Amino acid sequence: MLTDDQLDRYARHIILKEVGGAGQARLLRARVLLIGAGGLGSPMALYLAAAGVGAIGIVDDDLVSLSNLQRQVAHRTDAVGRPKTISAAEAIHALNPDVRVVRHTERLTPENAEALVGGYDVVADGSDNFATRFLVNDACYFTGRTLVSAALGQFEGQLSTFKAHVSGANGRHGPCYRCLFPAPPPEGAGPSCADAGILGAVAGVMGTIQATEVLKEILGIGESLSGRLLIYQALDAAFRTVRFTADPACALCGAAPTIRSGA
Repeated sequence: MLTDDQLDRYARHIILKEVGGAGQARLLRARVLLIGAGGLGSPMALYLAAAGVGAIGIVDDDLVSLSNLQRQVAHRTDAVGRPKTISAAEAIHALNPDVRVVRHTERLTPENAEALVGGYDVVADGSDNFATRFLVNDACYFTGRTLVSAALGQFEGQLSTFKAHVSGANGRHGPCYRCLFPAPPPEGAGPSCADAGILGAVAGVMGTIQATEVLKEILGIGESLSGRLLIYQALDAAFRTVRFTADPACALCGAAPTIRSGA
């Protein structure tokens, strides 16, 4: 049962026939893990909290720096030098005190990834390096968790959903991140955000869309981005979608996998 305050707070959700009271209750029971509280994680955290996602876990071992504030909107100037997990938790509680925030002020590693991921329903990856993206993908596959993953460039963003653990009506499963990108590029192959720069609002666009896809997966509404890569080009104000399928030779989810669970 929703309380009177919740009926008021989430009224614009509840009147949507695709959501309703049952859908809002589902959001309130949901557990979402955010990988990173930076450019993507900040808008995600705020919109998921506003939507009433019951528990939000945040994995980040970094401190807020002044250069973060151009795009990482969950943090304020007086948070500089403090852990991002604490700063983001305070922003979430200020917006919606009903949301429970679980702070994982640590780095995601092969040793803890599956344990962290397995405690949540949906995982949203907003990390800024390939090593973490592959690690999150593998942990989600082995624990049977849906992954919504995004990445940013200077004026560009990419986003997809990965549910390789789920089989469709045809008995075939969807692709995982490794089906799209079989292996990480060599270390240092591309410039970092600090080297190349990024238009701050692009992070807001992609983080907000990422939050939308997380909510769709929780509610089971609309068409999933599984098997589709959404690409946003800010300078052209253009979106395009690239379709891709599961790779039978994928080292993780293919017919003869070579990657094993670390659990």
